[in-house]
Order: sequence, then C-alpha cells, then structure tokens
Amino acid sequence: MSSHRNELNAIAPIKSKSMGASPTSLSAAISVEHVSFSYPSRKETPPALNDVSFRVDEGQICALLGPNGSGKSTLFRLLATLLPWQQGTGQIFGVDLAHSPQRARRLFGVTFQSPSLDTRLTVEENLWHQGKLYGLNSVDLQQRIIECSTPLGLKDWLPKTVETLSGGWKRRVELAKALLHHPRLLLLDEPSVGLDPGSRRELWQELARLRQMGISILVSTHLMEEAELADQVVIFDEGQKVAEGSPDELTQSVGQDALSMTPRNPETFAEILLQKTGRNALRMGSSFRLEGQISPGLVEELATSLGPELRAIGLIRPTLEEVFLKVTGRTFESADQED
Repeated sequence: MSSHRNELNAIAPIKSKSMGASPTSLSAAISVEHVSFSYPSRKETPPALNDVSFRVDEGQICALLGPNGSGKSTLFRLLATLLPWQQGTGQIFGVDLAHSPQRARRLFGVTFQSPSLDTRLTVEENLWHQGKLYGLNSVDLQQRIIECSTPLGLKDWLPKTVETLSGGWKRRVELAKALLHHPRLLLLDEPSVGLDPGSRRELWQELARLRQMGISILVSTHLMEEAELADQVVIFDEGQKVAEGSPDELTQSVGQDALSMTPRNPETFAEILLQKTGRNALRMGSSFRLEGQISPGLVEELATSLGPELRAIGLIRPTLEEVFLKVTGRTFESADQED
C-alpha cells in the first residue's frame, strides 16, 4: 500500500470551485436519505444497506470507501439504477431514481469494475456503438468521439483494436464511453482495479481535470490511498455509514500523531515491548502503533531500548485506516478478510 500511496500523493488535490461555498449554497449532485436494501435471496443475512443517508455536493469527488461486503457496491448499483429501490430515497440533481430512472440516466455516466468493452472492435467502434445507445446522431457522435478521446490521449488509438491495449488504456476507453453524452455526474466502480501505480496516478489526474470542468464524481473504492485524494469520503462497514467528511476532517478526528514501530519479529514484539518499557501498542499488520503524547524524547528512548528488535521507528500522521479502526474497532484488512 505504501508504494501506491507514494505514487498517488504526487497528485496534489485540486479543490473544486464549489469547495469555498457554504453548504447551503451548493446543489446536491447526489442525495441519499434513509436507504435500506436487502437481497431476497439472502434472507438469513443482515441487510446489505441499513438506513444510509449522505449527499454529494455538485463539483466534488466523493469516495465510497469500505471493505468487500460493506454495502458500497449495493449502493453504487442502486445509484446506477440497476437495483430496485426498497426503502428510502435517492436523487441525482433532484431527479428521483425510483420514479424517473430513464431521466436520471441521461445525467450520469457509469463505468463498472468488470470491463464492458468489445475487445474485437476498435476503440472508435466501441465509442460509436455506445453513442448510438444514447441516441446520438452520426454527426454529433463523430464530434463527441473526438472531444472525449483527445483529452484522454486516445485520438491516435481510435483505429486500434481494444485487445491490443494495456489495462490503463482500456480504462481510458471506458471513461471516454461514459463521457460521450456529456453527463453532469460520473459513477466509477473500483476504476483502478488491475492498474499499475503509474496508470492509477494518470487516472486520478484525469479525474482532477474533469472535476475542474465541473463534473461531479462518485468513486467506489477499497483503497485508502485513493480515498485520501477525494474531497469527501463516506466510509461503510457492514451495510452502514460509519463515518463521513473530508479526508482531513476524518483523520483529525482520530487525534494526534502516533508512533509506528516495525519489528523484526512481529509475533514476539508485543511481549518484548511490555517487558522492556511497560507499554502496550496496537498491532496493525506487521507494525505496531503507540498513541497518546509522543515526544521526541520518547522516540529516542524506545529506539535505544528496542534497537535490536526494530527494523524502523518513526512518527506518522493519522490515516483513514486509523479512522476505520476507531469507528469499527477492527482494522480495514481484517474486515476485508471477514467479509
């Protein structure tokens, strides 16, 4: 995860024009109120969504963050009008998704985690057929193909068959398809799955460009480092919204900086730490975290007394991983494994 974070952190978050406005002056790109959903085939299991409410202001990037099985994919499918609404309401730019799904579909473009490209066709042919599904006439469609492909670097790739493209370029074609009908909102389901760090970084640079153009974006992801690039993060666990806010607001709610220690032998380190210092630390994967008042003197003291046992020690700022731990009582990794 750290290597991905280093790549993505090179993208400075670009605040949308709406970020400086007061909340009451912004229109809602997405509004979800008291939504619950259960799959009829899973009667013995808890609901996939349980009384979820949130809104995404126009011109922002919002990340739905959660482990597998947390409910974010179900919510995404509801917003994409692929599942029937059971309880609660959902709107896109004021259009009710349950009562006017066809009207709502003209307002958003969507890409799914599973590829939706015909690999035997060229890039241009894929875009052409998608445009025809939107009812675009041939003249307008040809112009929009150029409009959407050029900023994504796809213009020279239009005559190439999709099967010859890398994963990163295929994602660009998917994004171009979603933009053909000039949507006001993009719904992106795990858009960087399968991409290398460089392609992931380029994807988020493109999302930042689209945000500057005024397009609202909802991204479903299980990657902490991606969610940290969004304007707003909504964290899900076991079908419920457990936290919401900007990345800074969420991490500041956790508290002050913490001390991270990476031992040579994680299995025995907790006992050694307790014996030598009388302190208990929280284990997170292969590292241990010590919270509270962390002074430079304490860092030096622990480095001296535990030196032979440590690979690394240092101060770290709170992350969304700590936010998830605080609100759920378990690590994101363990929640992913349980689900």
